[in-house]
Amino acid sequence: MILLQPGALGLEDLQAIHAGVNPLRVDPAALPAVAASAALVQRAAAGQLPVYGVNTGFGKLASTRIGEADLARLQRNLIRSHSVGVGEPLSAAVTRLILVLKAASLARGHSGVRVEVIDTLLAVHNAGLVPYIPSQGSVGASGDLAPLAHLTLALMGEGEFLQEGHRQAAATVLAAAGIAPLILQAKEGLALINGTQVSTALALHALFCFEPVLEAALVIGALTVDAARGSDGPFDPRIHDLRGQPGQIDVAHYYRALLAGSAIRASHTEGDDRVQDPYSLRCQPQVVGACLDQLRHAARVLLCEANAVTDNPLVFADTAELVSGGNFHAEPVALVCDGMALAIAEVGAIAERRIAMLIDAGVSRLPAFLSANPGLNSGFMIAHVTAASLASENKSLAHPASVDSLPTSANQEDHVSMATFAARRLQPMIANTAHILGIEWLAAAQGIEFLRPLRSSAALEQAHAILREHCPPMSEDRYLAPDIEQATAQVHDGSLSRVFRSLDGLPALWVAV
Repeated sequence: MILLQPGALGLEDLQAIHAGVNPLRVDPAALPAVAASAALVQRAAAGQLPVYGVNTGFGKLASTRIGEADLARLQRNLIRSHSVGVGEPLSAAVTRLILVLKAASLARGHSGVRVEVIDTLLAVHNAGLVPYIPSQGSVGASGDLAPLAHLTLALMGEGEFLQEGHRQAAATVLAAAGIAPLILQAKEGLALINGTQVSTALALHALFCFEPVLEAALVIGALTVDAARGSDGPFDPRIHDLRGQPGQIDVAHYYRALLAGSAIRASHTEGDDRVQDPYSLRCQPQVVGACLDQLRHAARVLLCEANAVTDNPLVFADTAELVSGGNFHAEPVALVCDGMALAIAEVGAIAERRIAMLIDAGVSRLPAFLSANPGLNSGFMIAHVTAASLASENKSLAHPASVDSLPTSANQEDHVSMATFAARRLQPMIANTAHILGIEWLAAAQGIEFLRPLRSSAALEQAHAILREHCPPMSEDRYLAPDIEQATAQVHDGSLSRVFRSLDGLPALWVAV
């Protein structure tokens, strides 16, 4: 049982939650503050003063006063009316994060909910249950209302859970797990659906999914340098120190380590008539380093958001105040997701350019289209076309979501972040970039075949060997789509991450977090 310390979750904690069900319990030290805020809400509910969401309606109906006898019904109606999501359900990994992020936020003691609410969230998580949460329907302000309402409806025993890909009635699933349905009291429904936990979980999901893809991009990019008999001079640390960009400095370090000891490089240190390599080789530290800086910034913002209290109104038990604000507005998440989208697209874009360079005999100095018998064989000609199509798709998907706002709730909620879509659209972008890298890996390995018996560095020969376990050299044209799928699967699964992480003394990707 892992202790959940509200406000102190680390990136490694979040990665562990994302990866699998780790039983959690709340730090007992947090419980007095939770109880104090809940008691204050109960007093406010019984009082004469209007308090938003406690004894009033919601959104544009905030001026409508609700009688004490209807306060519990008010919360139930809120959840029922807001469970209007559409689209494919969120994955188990994302849902795990949502459950824990919501529990951690409520456990900060500023939401006015009872300990039982937090306990129910964690009981569902610890039982490995996956609430059915449609992925579409949130504009990323006033909280992720629709998706969080579906989550809450499941906790109440009125919604659904996913089991083996099928939707099951929540009451049945909770009963089988021995979990009592949650009966909402004043403000608890509002506290559960206000907040940025869905958009934050989706953004963290993208960050964690892209990590092995980015590590693969570094290894494959270095392999392409050797396949094209490129220079390691552009990775000289003095160049990058003069600029001072931290991501650039680290990426140059990665490339020096990956290429160290290459006999291919040693074979053309003298007498090479190519004065400078194409940008797609030479400027990898500048391009991928800038992407790394964007991703590190995103990790810092998302870590802050994962530990935040983002519902409304907020409860300050020490001064006996309930204060309305706007922490539910997910603009920080939306903006970093747009930055992540640009970084993911650029990693794929420069990889596509490296593929184009490899198949161009005039630039790579390898056989045309990486075929020993071009003309009769087309080699990697159309594999590059696939990569180009995916890079182009990513350009459209990289269009910023955060600048698009549609007013809702009869113009009461007149500026929204679109953070949930900004985060959700990152998954197809990651898939596109991984496919581009899978194609580049195949092309770079084919290029290395033409340089034998010379060998690359130990790390890059390991990367070459991993691919060759499943994808043999292409001596003549063959059905290549299965090889692309195999290579792409290994880009995703961390096969090249292990190569990258085996190198000593490298700064971690998220070292700046």
